[in-house]
Amino acid sequence: MEPLPLPLPPRLADRPDWGYLLREFQELYRRRSSGGSKPIGAHMRSVREAIGKVLLDNPPVVLGAYASKPVVAHLGRALDNGTGQVTAPLVRALGHLTGELSWQYGYEKVPKGLSAKYAYAEFSGPNGPVVTSRVILGIVLFGPNCTYPAHSHEGLTESYITLSGSVSENDAGVFAPGSLIFNPPGRMHRITTADQEPSLLAYAWHGTGETLANQKMKFSRPRRVDLRKGPL
Repeated sequence: MEPLPLPLPPRLADRPDWGYLLREFQELYRRRSSGGSKPIGAHMRSVREAIGKVLLDNPPVVLGAYASKPVVAHLGRALDNGTGQVTAPLVRALGHLTGELSWQYGYEKVPKGLSAKYAYAEFSGPNGPVVTSRVILGIVLFGPNCTYPAHSHEGLTESYITLSGSVSENDAGVFAPGSLIFNPPGRMHRITTADQEPSLLAYAWHGTGETLANQKMKFSRPRRVDLRKGPL
């Protein structure tokens, strides 16, 4: 007797909550201002167009096993804070899917102290849940008083949009809800958060399909310093 064929995974059209989430992401990148920056404007347009193509592709939605991390204890507070911000439509769409997210660290070795204050969950990309090679979308949650060490991404352009809380990148200003942070390929960036409240950010990574599929995240390593000779 031949084994029964495995059921096919649902498509995006079969999972409307995921489709609504992607559409709210697309609207966020349409409504936010580029501040007159041509590189930022081009990136925002690329993200919008990529999401539009994903919606037309109607790709499969493959959910992994639910996975949590300690920082998810702050998610409820972060979502509550986000419902009163300009990013509320995306926050509300996200609230319908919290039970289907797989929270990850993304690093083989997480620095001491960070494992309780950071995690991310992807929405779309080569590893799903919405399976696509066009764009990686997701959220990252930081607990209060968190320092996310300096790191960079080779070959892709990254942006964050603050959904709730506030963060600083490279100590260059404070990014409140609705703010967009732009990191071109290779730029080192370090993120810090406020003392009393969590911060929730949406992120988009855009690049070639091969780059997105093979992206590996690495923290920079501080150089040893010999006080007599300078950095080694």
